[in-house]
Amino acid sequence: QVQLVESGGGLVQPGGSLRLSCAASGLTLSLYDMSWYRQAPGKDRELVAAITSAGRITDYADSVKGRFTISRDNAKNTVYLQMNSLKPEDTAVYYCNADRRLATWNWNYWGQGTQVTVSS
Repeated sequence: QVQLVESGGGLVQPGGSLRLSCAASGLTLSLYDMSWYRQAPGKDRELVAAITSAGRITDYADSVKGRFTISRDNAKNTVYLQMNSLKPEDTAVYYCNADRRLATWNWNYWGQGTQVTVSS
């Protein structure tokens, strides 16, 4: 059974930092591209950051470039999102996503989410 478990969310003041973790089980993480998404109340889920399976390529939403860093440790089956200089508009539930495509096959999994609240 595949599980993605996010942790590290919480309440932080503007300008502060948080580090989210996504621990994967039931799959070989090194075969999957990994992403972090977020969803704020009343808004659609949006892609925040992505990293390829070997970690060579990363991509970020314009709103978080220069502030967030995605990384992975395939040996630990874990993906991270380091969030610095947090703003109130970063408040959302953050979700981890694992995606693998092979020919016509696609495997895609979501975590349950972790709440991040940026407020003074």
